[in-house]
Amino acid sequence: MPFSTITSNPMRDMVACFGHQAVEVVAESTCCGGGLTSSFHRPSPPPPENTVSCSYRATLSSRKQLLIELTWRRIPTGDASLAVAVDLEGSFAASHRVILRKKKGSRAFCAGTASCAIHWDVSAAKYAGAAPDPAKDFYLVMVADQELVLQLGDLSGHFVERLARAPRAVERRAVLYARRERVFGATHHSTKAIFRDGGREHEVMVRCKGPAGGDGELYFCVDRKRLIDVREVKLNFRGNRTIYLDGSAIDVLWDVHDWWFRGSSPAASSAGSGGATFMFRTRSARESTLWREAEMAEGAHQFTLLIQVFKN
Repeated sequence: MPFSTITSNPMRDMVACFGHQAVEVVAESTCCGGGLTSSFHRPSPPPPENTVSCSYRATLSSRKQLLIELTWRRIPTGDASLAVAVDLEGSFAASHRVILRKKKGSRAFCAGTASCAIHWDVSAAKYAGAAPDPAKDFYLVMVADQELVLQLGDLSGHFVERLARAPRAVERRAVLYARRERVFGATHHSTKAIFRDGGREHEVMVRCKGPAGGDGELYFCVDRKRLIDVREVKLNFRGNRTIYLDGSAIDVLWDVHDWWFRGSSPAASSAGSGGATFMFRTRSARESTLWREAEMAEGAHQFTLLIQVFKN
């Protein structure tokens, strides 16, 4: 997913958030018995990988605005792979991308005029099921212009205390404003999310099961309570409802058309089709309706959880 999409309207781009990967066709010419034959080999697609992308927004004391995106993957060996993208003040020319392949280390880089450093250790990390992002026994710390902007993991506090040059604390560290999960081979998926500052963590579960084009199940649970039950999915394959958590309105949207009627595969998902898409978005107090583009453009940056599910 291009890093520039983290500044776009996630509502409007709901279905367009699928990644794209070209499929290469290799032609071979061989001489056998004096004749020339051609054979075409389509390389086997890589095994599907569950991914989680988390987007953060931070403001330095110099008023520089940083957008940070972390993309976690679980590679076939079971180890984690992390890609980091940092964008200064929404300027695509002032961005930096780095892939952290080692389980532990430090990396310094510049994003425009911001001097950044990232420190991480996932060598002993524990994971929740097939989730690609670590759950405990890890740390990830990011410093920008000698200010601590991002601190993740239960071991991060101990690492910060050991830094030779302690970074300054910013008035407000990076705030998570979007989480995107890409899941393969699941008819139900659960995750956790905090929908507003000061709110508590909620367990969110989506269930989508049924034969292509036939009857089946589509429902949403929060904290193990079934809040949305979609009847006659073959007719209501797209829709939206509103739920309320921690005093906030959460708009829930779904689009299971391709998943339901066309099936799905890793190749289809690479082409941007075949999956089911679910979105949970916190509505701000200024947004009176779901699709008010003008109100969203005024700077109301609410939390968005986007889940994409593909069949194997």
